[in-house]
Amino acid sequence: MKSPVRVGVFGLLGSGNLGNDGSLEAVLEYLRVAHPDAVVDALCGGPDVVSARYGIAATRLHWNRGEYRTASRAGAVAAKGLGKLVDVFRTAAWVRRHDVVIVPGMGVLEATLPLRPWGFPYSLFLLCASGRLSGTRVALVGVGADAITDPATRALVRWSARLARYRSYRDTHSRDAMRAMGVNTARDKVHPDLAFALPTPPASPPSGPPGPVCVGVMDFHGGNDDRARADEIHRRYLEGTTRFVRALVEDGRPVRLLTGDACDAPVVAAILDAVDSPLVTAADAASLADLMKETAAADTVVATRYHNLICALKAGTPTLALSYAAKSDALMDRMGLAAYCHPAREVDADRLLEQFRALEKRAAELRQTLAERNLAVARQLQDQFTDLTAALFPATDHAPAGREAP
Repeated sequence: MKSPVRVGVFGLLGSGNLGNDGSLEAVLEYLRVAHPDAVVDALCGGPDVVSARYGIAATRLHWNRGEYRTASRAGAVAAKGLGKLVDVFRTAAWVRRHDVVIVPGMGVLEATLPLRPWGFPYSLFLLCASGRLSGTRVALVGVGADAITDPATRALVRWSARLARYRSYRDTHSRDAMRAMGVNTARDKVHPDLAFALPTPPASPPSGPPGPVCVGVMDFHGGNDDRARADEIHRRYLEGTTRFVRALVEDGRPVRLLTGDACDAPVVAAILDAVDSPLVTAADAASLADLMKETAAADTVVATRYHNLICALKAGTPTLALSYAAKSDALMDRMGLAAYCHPAREVDADRLLEQFRALEKRAAELRQTLAERNLAVARQLQDQFTDLTAALFPATDHAPAGREAP
């Protein structure tokens, strides 16, 4: 009798980022349908949240509970150093217990937001190296990638990708970036982001006078290469976004503020305080499903976070991107809205308002475009899951964990 295949999921899951958790939800649903006998658990950032929300066993990603807190005292620095060593053995032991480990989506091969090499890039390298040494099949599924300039981060990301058994990307830009960093991508495929596999809420097309606008905000300070001017970037982003929200309110438009990560709350609070109008409210979304419902009920969406954009586009709502990375531009192009991108690093409220009004004039046409593109995306994601089954769950039999299938 065949023993059930043991599948691990890995990443900064359950840590407050709704996009990461949405990718996990999509993979868990794929496993439930295509591999119902699989035994699934997680090595992740928020194990208690993942266990409670998804009903799977979960282990903390890092031995050191203060991994993502700034270490200033000698004891904290020592604990971080010891944690890096302990995590080598913890990660290897966890990987060895599995036949397959899936890294579901996420921008694990990019540094478009501030990132230290000995944080998640190091953890990902330990995972992929452990998989290669133990024979566990490690898959980077629908991940994001971008050019990385920091030498240490670049090296860890490059070797992680090389050591993985399977790689697919959420856009062509990501695959090109890995190729440019020295990874052989000849067999790697591009599929839409995994979050597009989540259920779509019922459409609620607008009727009557202009309705609500969802504005997705972000605690944005630039990327890994912007640390020297992070405060300036954040100030310009917040001021420009606030001016835009105020202009909408002056036009009598209800505004619904959206976030995508727990760290975005101060930005919401700052805008609410600055605009001070009953027309501006904040959504309390706990999942991508919640965000999709919010965006489906809006006339228009203007958003920064990548998965805010996905929720709006999947809901079929005309969307304008405050773009902070190439992944946002690639997503908007895939969905037929490439003309509606605005740089998050240099938010010009007047220009943004012009683009917004142009978007609304074409709203009916763009809703039709999004309906057609979403049908195509659904078919492409089926190809992703078919490829994944062929690569990770061969029909022959599952080798015991720690051994290659013959």
